[in-house]
Amino acid sequence: MAETESALRTLAHNVRAARTRAGLSLDELGRRAKVSKGALVALERAQGNPNFATLVRLADTLGLSVSALMEGPAEGRVRVVSADAVMPLWTGEKGGEARLVLTTSGSAPVEVWRWKLEPGEEYPSHPHQAGVVETVSVTAGHMVLVVDGAEHPVEAGQTATFEGDAPHAYRGSGTETCHLIMTVHIPPGPGSAS
Repeated sequence: MAETESALRTLAHNVRAARTRAGLSLDELGRRAKVSKGALVALERAQGNPNFATLVRLADTLGLSVSALMEGPAEGRVRVVSADAVMPLWTGEKGGEARLVLTTSGSAPVEVWRWKLEPGEEYPSHPHQAGVVETVSVTAGHMVLVVDGAEHPVEAGQTATFEGDAPHAYRGSGTETCHLIMTVHIPPGPGSAS
């Protein structure tokens, strides 16, 4: 429980700091991210319980990665993270999950995710900001990647890439659990040197 409270305090601090840097009021951030002002106030007071979609909308609106909102200060030059040490940010009805393992630093960060999808389980994602590129590399099982309504089967040993500014979804298919590594490439934020 203390770990969850600590993560919520870090998230609250990071959201407030990013909002302040961007010069946005709570009302304006809420309007742009489609998040209620009450939810933002609770979040900035470390009292909220935001879902994954809310975190993605806030990160996109602030021009940050989801993990930039969740990470504390850097711990050194090399960081090794065990997927089991990271809490799932999404849990599916059949036992699937998504864990944000880490994000690279720099002006154009890359998020690294580990996903598990059970057959028939689906996660629909809203479109991200322009310039976001995702890759999915299936390490076991089968999935269907749906981008802008078109279905693309992806099997173990295959990798797909797409622009994330269209509606998209990830669906487990076949008869076994699908395991995949996803990367989300985030374009440089405002004021970043190219």
